[in-house]
Amino acid sequence: MPKFTVSRSILINAPVEKVFNTINDLNTWVVWSPWLIMDRATVVNVSGDAKSYDWNGKRTGSGDMRIINEVEYETIDLDLNFIKPFKSHAKVNFTLNSEGNNTNVTWNMDSSLPFFMFWMKKMMMAFIGNDYERGLNLLKDYVEDGEIHSELNFIGEHQFSGSKYIGVERETNLDTAASKMGEDIQKLHGFGDMSNVFMMYKKWDMVKNQAHYLAGMFVDEIPSNLPAEFIQGQIPSTKIYTLEHVGPYRHLGNAWSTMSNMQRSKEFKVRKDIFPFETYKNDPGSTAENELLTHINFAVK
Repeated sequence: MPKFTVSRSILINAPVEKVFNTINDLNTWVVWSPWLIMDRATVVNVSGDAKSYDWNGKRTGSGDMRIINEVEYETIDLDLNFIKPFKSHAKVNFTLNSEGNNTNVTWNMDSSLPFFMFWMKKMMMAFIGNDYERGLNLLKDYVEDGEIHSELNFIGEHQFSGSKYIGVERETNLDTAASKMGEDIQKLHGFGDMSNVFMMYKKWDMVKNQAHYLAGMFVDEIPSNLPAEFIQGQIPSTKIYTLEHVGPYRHLGNAWSTMSNMQRSKEFKVRKDIFPFETYKNDPGSTAENELLTHINFAVK
């Protein structure tokens, strides 16, 4: 059976005692879990001592988890069993290191895939690594502020009227994608209302660490003075499924992971000739970070 290991870390601005007691109480996982945020209708049963729970949900599958060992303020070991979408078992571990008034948290998983899924090893490592990064960011919110700053509102299917656009297209690695996007969005200033900016993702490959995106702006007419690096095009009128994210842009992965999960589970059928795109419903320069509204849009049949 193909084995794999995943590990991710984060620095939390809180003493190690607080972080340990949060992770060690599985009741808190209902709030900050990177999987449960995708489907708040998931049924979760937490044991009376808060050391184990089982879950069953449409998008989250089903399984159970329990704490099997702990060293106070240092480590927490868990057994994790998945029943659906396929059976598997994993050893999970949290390691905590105090750094003054801060705590460095490392989340580890050792697991394996059924032999017939050997070809998915790198993909699973990338997916779980992304989930761990999302989860650690939510945990950081919860420990530091007492709540998470990421909310999903399922707007559902509706009609997109279509629009012409201009923009800058780029291929880059994921490590520099965020900074490059910021640079490309700045290039759009002066060509129209910045409220019409959007990001279209043609490729986001976590295994190969590559991104291919378009930083664009919807326009009524194509300007005649476009720089040579700009492209132009049109998104046709189409039906789209929209998921709204409320909160800082750093948590947008929660919305994208949810939409990808919904696509894989065939909750909607995507149009492959139109790439997914995100739109911004308020101005980050004048809006509190926790109130930012972003729409993730998938063209559907």
